[in-house]
Amino acid sequence: MSNFSPDFYNNKANLLDLLQKNSYKKGNFQLSSGRQSSHYLNCKPVSLNGYGLKLISELFLELMNSETKAVAGLTLGADPLVSGVILLAANKGIPLDGLIIRKEVKNYGTKSGIEGPKLENNIVVTVLEDVVTTAGSCLKAINKLRENNYIVNEVLSIVDREEGGADNLSENKVVLKSLFNIRDFIN
Repeated sequence: MSNFSPDFYNNKANLLDLLQKNSYKKGNFQLSSGRQSSHYLNCKPVSLNGYGLKLISELFLELMNSETKAVAGLTLGADPLVSGVILLAANKGIPLDGLIIRKEVKNYGTKSGIEGPKLENNIVVTVLEDVVTTAGSCLKAINKLRENNYIVNEVLSIVDREEGGADNLSENKVVLKSLFNIRDFIN
């Protein structure tokens, strides 16, 4: 991790500040995993803000495995993340495609479960996620990608809630790399 750009840690600090102000809430919440929590993170107010998405995209691009040829994620949370990373990559001259995985395969037209350019089999795809709890959403995306002959070795997330997601991914031969964990938000 010592080969990050000089801006990496400054960008990370700025992103944490944005997330703490706009994404973190304390209270009583039911998570998408079905679990109850006194901490809730909704990263969309930051990922759907131009400056916030720029920071996330820059940080993800630096964390990403250099063998990655495409980024992907389950709609809706990953949509801005995928778009931001591929746009930033294009601006830097890095060839990188994006894929959006539907939650349900459409029942018309091509009946596609994955939207984006047609890519060669066996290319490396990195999955992007905003918040990882148990990694259920990530695993849906990974399984769909693997069914379509893509290689998935890593998930990049903004926040790891540290509730089993990293272990569940590891059991599926996938590494979780997160910019932050829940402890970064609890005072």
